[in-house]
Amino acid sequence: MRVSTPALELRGATDNLLDELADAVRSGKTHAEPLPYDDPISLYEPDPDLRVAKWLRAIWRGRGKVEPEAWRLYFVVVVDGRAVGMQDLIGVDFPSFGTVTSFSWLASDQRGRGIGHEMRAAILHLAFDGLGAKEAGSDAFVDNHGSNAISRALGYEPNGSDWATRLGEPALLNRWRLTRDNWQRRDDIQLHNIEACRKYLPLS
Repeated sequence: MRVSTPALELRGATDNLLDELADAVRSGKTHAEPLPYDDPISLYEPDPDLRVAKWLRAIWRGRGKVEPEAWRLYFVVVVDGRAVGMQDLIGVDFPSFGTVTSFSWLASDQRGRGIGHEMRAAILHLAFDGLGAKEAGSDAFVDNHGSNAISRALGYEPNGSDWATRLGEPALLNRWRLTRDNWQRRDDIQLHNIEACRKYLPLS
């Protein structure tokens, strides 16, 4: 399963692709200020090798859980042939509500080039066009200006706020909601092998 745009590809996160990303995880290129991730997450582990091990184990566990109430598709972001980050799509009670949310990170040396926006646009195309989602959610800490700006630019609407912790400290989250009617469809995003993906997901 792949999603391609003029700027990048989302490729199913095989172990070979994860191995290409491991150096970015080990070297701390997943880090950002202010801290972007809520607890618990392996990317906050201070020991570099243990961080990679925990990160891989979390992905392997997630691959094995494909249930109607929760499933997760892991994609590696590839730009100019190089693995530079991850973009995940998460189904939430999809057969009942058609809802998804997303999670992503981008290597620090790739930020500020519009890749984050393009990654999200690509995963939304998969959700709405490929899987028939009715609604996509997102959340970001209020001081994560980049993620909040991407949500706003892609047509999400504010959907309240909530609290979460990062490294054990409370912080406020913005919640966002994008309906199928407000989704900004693009004609230059392509889905590859989508039927093979649909076959194994509990979509209805």
